[in-house]
Amino acid sequence: MKVLVIRFSSIGDIVLTTPAIRCLKQQIPGVEVHFLTKEKMKAVTIANPYIDKFYYFKDDLSTLANELRKENYDYIIDLHKNIRTCLLRIQLVRNKAVWYSYKKLSIQKFILTKLKINFMPERHISLRCIDALASLGVIDDGKGLDYFIRDADKIKNADLPSGHLFGYVAIIIGASYYTKKLPVYKLQEICSAINYPVILVGGKEDAEEGNEVASVNPEKIFNACGKFSLNESADIVRRAHLVISHDTGLQYIASAYKKPTLAIWGGTSPKLQVEPFYGTSNKPLHENFIVPGLTCQPCSNFGTKKCPRGHFKCMRLQNTELIVSTAASILKQ
Repeated sequence: MKVLVIRFSSIGDIVLTTPAIRCLKQQIPGVEVHFLTKEKMKAVTIANPYIDKFYYFKDDLSTLANELRKENYDYIIDLHKNIRTCLLRIQLVRNKAVWYSYKKLSIQKFILTKLKINFMPERHISLRCIDALASLGVIDDGKGLDYFIRDADKIKNADLPSGHLFGYVAIIIGASYYTKKLPVYKLQEICSAINYPVILVGGKEDAEEGNEVASVNPEKIFNACGKFSLNESADIVRRAHLVISHDTGLQYIASAYKKPTLAIWGGTSPKLQVEPFYGTSNKPLHENFIVPGLTCQPCSNFGTKKCPRGHFKCMRLQNTELIVSTAASILKQ
């Protein structure tokens, strides 16, 4: 049996599909698993041992469809379910492959974010991805998310301050949208109060804010934003004693490594069934931090460039003292 799994982006969403990929590979004898994603997402899955072959989308869907036709797939599993996958399905209509897709719940999410009425089922997105494989006899194994890093892509001790080699808190300050990020002064409050070495993690676009945050205590706080590759940053998360994170891809990588995580929610919310996921057979190792009493949250599925109501209370009113005390309690353990 040959199966193609499709998830074009993003980092976190791809990581959230990994239980489905693992269960598919391990539970169907002899299955050949192929995976299709965007070329810029290559680093996220390249080391995944449950994937036999990769296809990468650049900008030419027709050429990609021609390549995929030659594979004669038995099944195609659409775990993205967007316009691009619909167009791809049309181009592959003459193939024998049976298509399955996960329950994206777009209507329920729209009602939740726009009307604040919650019809979302209590079913995490990773489990809904596995549900898409139910007709093949695939079931949840309870083990949670996966993330794999090749040895060559791991962080080198020489690249970290010597004072951080014996333990640190990783604080993931990046996020794809403004409403998913704490203001700099809030991050400064957290970093100042934590009595532990801190490494700030993010992309090049977060480097300037990282410098502002680190300026409150440059010896204790190391700004790694923009200094390392995705997988080197993921390895920083893997080695951390505790992770504090916005709703972003590295938060789910922390879950894959079973790291205790303090998840800080702004424009998005666990109500969207996307909170850190450790597997149904494992004890949850995260705490969600949400400003209580805000009727406007969540305001969108993915975050927005500015607060729709202008007050940004979901992040401005975050209780940093509670975050710090929770972190201290976990670090004592």
